[in-house]
Amino acid sequence: MSEYRALYRKWRPSDFDGVCGQDGITDILKYEVANNRLSHAYLFCGSRGTGKTSCAKILAKAVNCENPQNGNPCNCCESCRSIDAGIATDVIEMDAASNNGINDVRDMQDEIAFTPALLKYRVYIIDEVHMMSGQAFNALLKTLEEPPEYVIFILATTEYHKLPTTIVSRCQRFDFKRIATDVIIGRLLEISRNEGIDITDDAARIIARVSRGGMRDAISLLELCAGANTKIDEDLVFATVGSGNRESAFKIIEAVGSADYETVYSVINDIVMKSGDLSVFWQEIIDAYRDIMIVKNSDRAKIYLDLTDAEYTALSSIASGYTMARLSYHTVMLEGALADMQRAINSKRAIAEITLTRMCDSRLSATNESLLLRIEELERTVKMMKLGVPVTSSAPIAESAKNLNPVEKTEQNPEEPKKAEDKKDAALNIYGDWGAVLKKIAELKRSLSAGFAGASVYTDGSGKFVFRMKGFFCDKLRSSDTDLAIVRGVLAEYEGRPPAEITLVIESTDGQVNNNITDLEDLFK
Repeated sequence: MSEYRALYRKWRPSDFDGVCGQDGITDILKYEVANNRLSHAYLFCGSRGTGKTSCAKILAKAVNCENPQNGNPCNCCESCRSIDAGIATDVIEMDAASNNGINDVRDMQDEIAFTPALLKYRVYIIDEVHMMSGQAFNALLKTLEEPPEYVIFILATTEYHKLPTTIVSRCQRFDFKRIATDVIIGRLLEISRNEGIDITDDAARIIARVSRGGMRDAISLLELCAGANTKIDEDLVFATVGSGNRESAFKIIEAVGSADYETVYSVINDIVMKSGDLSVFWQEIIDAYRDIMIVKNSDRAKIYLDLTDAEYTALSSIASGYTMARLSYHTVMLEGALADMQRAINSKRAIAEITLTRMCDSRLSATNESLLLRIEELERTVKMMKLGVPVTSSAPIAESAKNLNPVEKTEQNPEEPKKAEDKKDAALNIYGDWGAVLKKIAELKRSLSAGFAGASVYTDGSGKFVFRMKGFFCDKLRSSDTDLAIVRGVLAEYEGRPPAEITLVIESTDGQVNNNITDLEDLFK
């Protein structure tokens, strides 16, 4: 571990150009330094690990640098080197979390009366300034109102809303945004190359995602993973964080959706036996549900999600089996369980298993979300019954579907004469309303509608519909009497015909050219 010690300090930016993800802020600070338009007080706001303290130290160097380069410190003069070494007595860094009383501010006021010993400016960097007491703020306010020309204050905080407006109004405020995932990944890979650390791209993406926009946290986690002296992959990152991986979270979600209690208990048992933190894993599950909601509600979901290609594919498959009502019910249960885990640390496993069991069956909960879910399922059942799809048991469904109308299962014979083929298709026309019908099918069963990707649908106008689709989906549709009944029922409702008058012909197009490709993404926009 010693060879990677202080990795973050080694890669701390030495000038404004090295601060990742805060280009707008650093450009303004460089301009003010270069043109000697300095403010007496700066306020840096933003979440943890986004570069507030780093920028404060760079600014302290820049204003005292003997040879500034376009607003950047030269890092070579005596002033820059003394600040980097931490021996500059005129740059004072205070932690307001532990020095938050009025006496601390009064001591600072006594020091301000004296001019800088060696540097041009005495710079006070006050970190976590929101933790100061009310009396300390009042004392600081007096100093901010009439500061000496040789003093600059840099206040940093992660909770801007806790600061008095009187303090904020006397500072030049800069809001530090969370650093983009791609920027963090680029810096992690750069550090890994320079330090000889073997890391995969997916592992770097996961580290960036776990850090939640904080460069400091990302580099610290990289340092921890590097201490294993082995290749850093996804499994190593998840083991270091102390949670199950995203695959386990997806497995849980899929099992809950199908009420697979055995899988649910098995995954939780694996996490516990590997000494994983269930609270951290629970947050992974909540994040996964958030991702599912975005996938279901946005056509540009991949832009908003920090997922690998494999994770996105798995998530999209799971999302097709969930409705918004079910997602809402599950997220409410998860949030309540997370709060319970934080209160009852020794009962995390019991809370997790009880909550997941209740999520599998909405009848076990009396919340508003569970009632809405049950109402939605009841409405869906009634709608399917109106379409002639029995839902009481599997046997009646199969029998009823067979009695409504047989399905003609036609295979293309390559040896059949071309004239016969042309004669068969002469009476068929492309079904122009298939897009609208497919949307109605998706409302009842999203996974069924997804199977029609690339399908061609033709009709003769008398109730006969010919489906030409890929062999895999063709066989899958033929083997499911329930799916056939849903398709027949929706077509009957849309065409205004009895289901008995609808004839379905399903043909495989494997090895053929499909001239009527249906783009599902366009249909659902």
